[in-house]
Amino acid sequence: MLRAWCSAAAVAAVVLGSGGCGASGPRQADAVAVAREFQSALSAAGFGRACALLAPQTRQEVASGTDDCAGGLAREQLPVVSGGAADAVAEVYGRQAMVRLSGDTLFLSQFDKGWKVIAAGCTPRPDLPFDCKVKGG
Repeated sequence: MLRAWCSAAAVAAVVLGSGGCGASGPRQADAVAVAREFQSALSAAGFGRACALLAPQTRQEVASGTDDCAGGLAREQLPVVSGGAADAVAEVYGRQAMVRLSGDTLFLSQFDKGWKVIAAGCTPRPDLPFDCKVKGG
């Protein structure tokens, strides 16, 4: 549990603390598109499709125990966000992104084949790192 909490803290520190190297609009738009696609899959109970958008380590963590990824993701009962891309705010620094949607915050990392969700169901806590329901170990 502590390792997962530290992982989310490290992601938040990297994303929020790297003020010097912002990203262009297309990279932000790409991160938002993946976050919206993830949310769309959740709202349609397409947990297998949502799992395909998770980073490998996050997918492993969700699937730990006796469940596969889809079963583990369904069990987490992540918030389902409505609305369009216009209500999304993305901050991209290097290969890390934080996408704030109305009702959820997701952290993403850029891999060779595009953006993947590394943490979801994240809520801010005053003076503490985000608390995320789903995250890689």
